[in-house]
Amino acid sequence: MSILFASGEINGMRLRNRFVRSATWEGMASADGAVTPKLIETMALLAKGGVGLVISSHAYVRPDGQASPWQIGVYEDGLIDGLRQMTAAVHQAGGRIVLQVAHAGTFAAEELTKTPPLVVSDYDGLAKTPRRELTADDIVELVAAFAAAAGRAKAAGFDGVQIHSAHGYLLSQFLSPAFNRRTDDYGGDIRNRCRIHLEILQAVRKVTGADYPVLIKLNCRDFTEGGLTLEDSLGAAGLLAEAGIDAIEVSGGLLTSRKLSPVRPHIDSEEKEAYFREELAQFRTRIHVPLILVGGIRSFTVAERLVAGGSTDYVSLSRPFICEPDLIARWQGGDRRPAACKSDNLCFTPGLEGGGIRCVTYERGGPA
Repeated sequence: MSILFASGEINGMRLRNRFVRSATWEGMASADGAVTPKLIETMALLAKGGVGLVISSHAYVRPDGQASPWQIGVYEDGLIDGLRQMTAAVHQAGGRIVLQVAHAGTFAAEELTKTPPLVVSDYDGLAKTPRRELTADDIVELVAAFAAAAGRAKAAGFDGVQIHSAHGYLLSQFLSPAFNRRTDDYGGDIRNRCRIHLEILQAVRKVTGADYPVLIKLNCRDFTEGGLTLEDSLGAAGLLAEAGIDAIEVSGGLLTSRKLSPVRPHIDSEEKEAYFREELAQFRTRIHVPLILVGGIRSFTVAERLVAGGSTDYVSLSRPFICEPDLIARWQGGDRRPAACKSDNLCFTPGLEGGGIRCVTYERGGPA
């Protein structure tokens, strides 16, 4: 049996294999962030299709942190019941599910939030519309919002939470010198820039307990001038590991990047897959908590080499599951052809139009 189908464990959360569905915006929630039947069905299909751990799309912890229309929310108790129905469907299908908690920061959708986006630092050239720089009191409130969101996740039956600190969202902005120009305790060296992460982790632990899995998604680099470097990312990861984070999903790039976007097109060879593998090697050497690698993995053989070789503990996929929610079951059944996903990114267009993401290429005659 391939090591990819061996069970794993993250702080007591038993996983049936080494495959993770990375957080993917589905565009299927209601206007106020509530779970819908369509979203429940989508999550259940992933579990039925063999995915060991499903990570939800980024759920905004406060209304001013919403990034996209039809995005999941976790900002009030009234949303718990729908979230509970979603976790129940995944558990019934034999899977595990973690809620990703997030705040968009400068990338918040002003047309939806009706307020100037919050930013780590406000400076000329950051944006064309007004921004509001976080005060010390704002940071205290933000930490409390993440902790409250984690409490709701646990109440809703999620097996854990993942803190979103990648791709330029608010917590990623704290880590990145390209965004963080503060001169107080939250700016300067990497220990200060990581301070809010450590405070959130501590606050979440107080709400959920020490035995509740808390993961983080982290940029290995921003891949932009003046952005987060690999060395500083490793520094932040080390601080988080010391503080008790249970697993780190290694990603990279910013929403504003064109050449090095987190969502890259045309991954049509094994050489183009796992595009953060070199940075991952540094994480493996220096960070001693379970690692999850995301980034263009399309082939069973690539995934198997990464896990069997000890480079990572888990592999995380996103777009392939939009095309084939049963991909893992196909691979386990012996059909080891690469994922059918063509990485053309057409799947997000229906989501932006209000219909939820789906594989448009498949509908046009099949992706394979």
